[in-house]
Amino acid sequence: MAEHLGDRLARLRRLADLTQEGLAALSGVSVDVIKKLEQKRKHSARLPTIHALAKGLGVELTALLGDPPGVPSTGDADPPELVALRRAVMPPMFAPPPEPSDTERLTVPLLRKELAAGWTLYHAANFGELMTALPGIVNDARFIASVGSGDDRASGQAALGKALQLAGHLAIRLGKTDLALSALERAMNAAEQSSDPLLGSMVSNSVAWNYQRQNRLDDATNLAVYAADRVDREQKDTAEKMRVWGGLVMSAATSAARSGDYESAKDMMTTAEDATKKLAKLPPPVDGKLVSIFSGSSVRIERVRLAVQHARPEEALDLAKGVRLSADTPPSWRTWMLLDVARAYTDLGDAEGAVKALTKLNEVAPGWMRHHTHAVSIVSDLWAGSARPQGLGKLARALGVAA
Repeated sequence: MAEHLGDRLARLRRLADLTQEGLAALSGVSVDVIKKLEQKRKHSARLPTIHALAKGLGVELTALLGDPPGVPSTGDADPPELVALRRAVMPPMFAPPPEPSDTERLTVPLLRKELAAGWTLYHAANFGELMTALPGIVNDARFIASVGSGDDRASGQAALGKALQLAGHLAIRLGKTDLALSALERAMNAAEQSSDPLLGSMVSNSVAWNYQRQNRLDDATNLAVYAADRVDREQKDTAEKMRVWGGLVMSAATSAARSGDYESAKDMMTTAEDATKKLAKLPPPVDGKLVSIFSGSSVRIERVRLAVQHARPEEALDLAKGVRLSADTPPSWRTWMLLDVARAYTDLGDAEGAVKALTKLNEVAPGWMRHHTHAVSIVSDLWAGSARPQGLGKLARALGVAA
């Protein structure tokens, strides 16, 4: 069973040589909340609270949040698949890129299909399969970026940038934020040499997410706002531009909300949601899986998430009623939607509603259910309550909350 948030908090507090009162003073979180978490009378906390505690402890968010990696972290040496991913992201100095086994078949269109399949694996939480496939994709992209004519190289750099961006996302999910930043820095370098004028801004959004995981919320906000303004100034109105711009605005809103500024975040989300009406009138992207996620569905899902995180369960459920999931909404986003609905029902004391949402999640995305400590914390809170509706026991046993 995963380590309880209260155990992690107590352990990190002792390592920082802080009393509960000292941590409360540094974080702005009440002593009562800290005590209840450490005594396991509270099984979860809002993300703004987690960010404040992480800041007070001087640690990255992942150290306290305990996001489960795509593969178990046991303290042992990295598995061979992760070593291969590191080597692909950071190849040996002065070594030529490894030559593909079939150079005649390797083309930019084929590579882009492999990238689209890789992003599909990522959004389906198939992290193990993706970790196995991704080093080859990165190496193939690096090879194409180093050979051929100028146009071929520019297209290869675009594919390399997207492959490294995917590596950065996967590394964040693995809890390897330093590897993620290395991958994203290299993705940005590839973007500058690529044929894709929007790639650098998409990578900026990924870097902002990595900053969030490192509890660098001001850095994340500033980067997202800067990149969004640049896209708005320099690019023509296309569906690709609107999706990249919208994704950056949502990222800035999320960082603001986690900093405690819910009203500014809400204003940014409203601006983004208004922009989706313009997006609907534009021709769709040619290759949508390789462009930032932004639609009426994604904005509403993010608004539900922020409302839940700021203890506004009624508002969250009202927003959730208006969600119309579009066909391009990835499973990972649908997962968050169901988790946040379950959290909102739990906060309102409606255990039956929460269990229904979690049961549906377990049916449609069991992989994500296993990979989210958020699901564990919700089930733990429900299991500790007086009402245990039908189906809760099955969920609690599946997640290790109950024997």
